[in-house]
Amino acid sequence: MTKLYSIANGYFKLDGGAMFGVVPKTLWSKTTAADDNNLVRLAMRSLLIESNERLILVDTGIGNKQDDKFLAHYYLHGDDSTDKSLAAHGFSRADVTDVYLTHLHLDHAGGAVSRVNGALVPAFPNARYWTHRDHWEWALDPNPREKSSFLKENLLPLMEQNVLHFLDPDDRSQFPQELSTRLSSGHTESMMMPFVRYKNRTIAFVADLFPTTAHIPVAYVPSYDVSPLKTMQEKAAFLIEALENEYILFFGHDPDIECCTLRMTDKGIRVDRTFPLTEIPG
Repeated sequence: MTKLYSIANGYFKLDGGAMFGVVPKTLWSKTTAADDNNLVRLAMRSLLIESNERLILVDTGIGNKQDDKFLAHYYLHGDDSTDKSLAAHGFSRADVTDVYLTHLHLDHAGGAVSRVNGALVPAFPNARYWTHRDHWEWALDPNPREKSSFLKENLLPLMEQNVLHFLDPDDRSQFPQELSTRLSSGHTESMMMPFVRYKNRTIAFVADLFPTTAHIPVAYVPSYDVSPLKTMQEKAAFLIEALENEYILFFGHDPDIECCTLRMTDKGIRVDRTFPLTEIPG
């Protein structure tokens, strides 16, 4: 039987304007609070999937191997950590069999590698690490827009230690049948989104296609996205599919909300119910 766990890796902050792109603050501030520096609070939340003797961790947060000056740019805060959260569910890093990286931006993949006695090593010693080949090549030769988000120290140790694997969304033998993968390329090239069948529902880890519930409206696209119009197209199509199929959305960056369902309103598809992962019925 498949089991799901929410893993809290702490919180960070980014510029509110950057998180909502061309949407004016008078609109996005109705759903998202900013501090005096116009920074908004974001979670780094992973999804842990236990299925068929596999323990699959989706994303890792920013990690802690960078120096204090670097990490200060992201205003890391909170008492949560990967180790504490794993332990709360009875696991440790050594139990993780697979690390599924939706994409290789530092706030999703930074925790994949640790610094031990000065050496960079995989942070989950018994795990295989998964990315998409096209995204891997994109990250190794980054465009100027994303260059600061793709750090070689988060990537190259995985290849050098021979733990890196490329996920083929069409090959259902790589992971348990309950897990499937969808690609999205508006935020970055070939970002992977896992879909999990759980308690007769589909749980969609929406990664940075929808960073938070406040990004449900199609026009609310971060300026970080490399192809904003593509993001809007992908969001519009996904929302229709998710509504029709009653998907439950799981959010990696929403600071307060783990999951939601959707409903149709006179303004389009919007959030319906919000709840923690533990309250999914079944």
